[in-house]
Amino acid sequence: MPRESGDASFLRRLNQVAVLRALHATESATLAELARATRVSRATAEAIMETLLREGQVEEFAPSATEGLRGRPARRFAFRGAVGHVAGVGIGAARLTVMVADLRGRIVAREQVSVPTDLSSAGRLDAIGTLVEQACAAAGIAVAALTAVGVGTTGVIDGEGRVVKSVVLADWTGVPLQAELARRLAVPVLVENDMRLAVLAEHWRGAARGRTDVMYLHTGSRIGLGLLLGGAPYRGSHAAAGELGGHPNSRWRTFQHVMDYAMAVDPGELRAPSQAALFALDRAREGDAGAARVVESFARSLAEALVTLVTPLDPELLVVGGSLAQAGEQLTEPIRVYLGEVCLYPPEVVVSELGADAVCLGAVRHALNEAERLLFASA
Repeated sequence: MPRESGDASFLRRLNQVAVLRALHATESATLAELARATRVSRATAEAIMETLLREGQVEEFAPSATEGLRGRPARRFAFRGAVGHVAGVGIGAARLTVMVADLRGRIVAREQVSVPTDLSSAGRLDAIGTLVEQACAAAGIAVAALTAVGVGTTGVIDGEGRVVKSVVLADWTGVPLQAELARRLAVPVLVENDMRLAVLAEHWRGAARGRTDVMYLHTGSRIGLGLLLGGAPYRGSHAAAGELGGHPNSRWRTFQHVMDYAMAVDPGELRAPSQAALFALDRAREGDAGAARVVESFARSLAEALVTLVTPLDPELLVVGGSLAQAGEQLTEPIRVYLGEVCLYPPEVVVSELGADAVCLGAVRHALNEAERLLFASA
């Protein structure tokens, strides 16, 4: 019996990957549509489809009753998302979030837990491991069945997934996060900075869909920045792009306006910077003219800090996220006006569509990128 040559086997694998990729990129397709999309014969597409059906990577639709009345319907197929799963982990100071998704990106389980802000690194790692197990159980799969786990955390993250520096989480600097979680979960783990994953999520499912050059401004207990350049998150030469410097307790000078206001109006209450900002925003919504002026000054201070990045990078869109983004136009309009005054090509300024889920969804997308790389590998 003649043996199939290595070249023929490789070509068959290339064609199979092409058909699978084409099917993954659409909701469903017929054999004729797949053959045209991949430039293979219909007979080749049919043979490949039978293989993919046996392997459980695709599924065939049963013809509807209406189609049956019009004669023999064309066979229609879809990529089977449940062939694999990934998990995304969002690590916050006071909250951990885990989402499990199939390979279509459909979220099939979500778990969240509050944790003490001063939790030790070992305690936080254990809590993450437990939460991933709970999310997988809710999705009806074993942790070992995950193709990859994406993780988003504050701080500078090196190429090995180690936290080089974190000024937000206690006992987090120096933690080999990727290695520790991979040891606990026994599946591939990919770790990235939370702001880069937030802008990735906005590009995937949020306000930045269809955009290629985007800034994501996080406004909350801290100020952070994520950059998407050419459609990909930008890391920088030291993986520190977007880090606006170490500001313990988030006492960045732009918060001074709202902190002074909160102290003057309600001196009996000691507020953190983000709490002072929310206090001023609430008062402004209630019609307090002084609060409205302070909020505008706060927003313009944010814009002044951004302009040194907006001017040289020329993004088409600025997405404002974080807890303060709930203010909507109260926050975005002064930023929009200031950038319009000083920038040759001011970006569009919008509020995040993903809210507090941005980092975890970005971690899911990060894991899906790895799963798709493996799925569509040619050899």
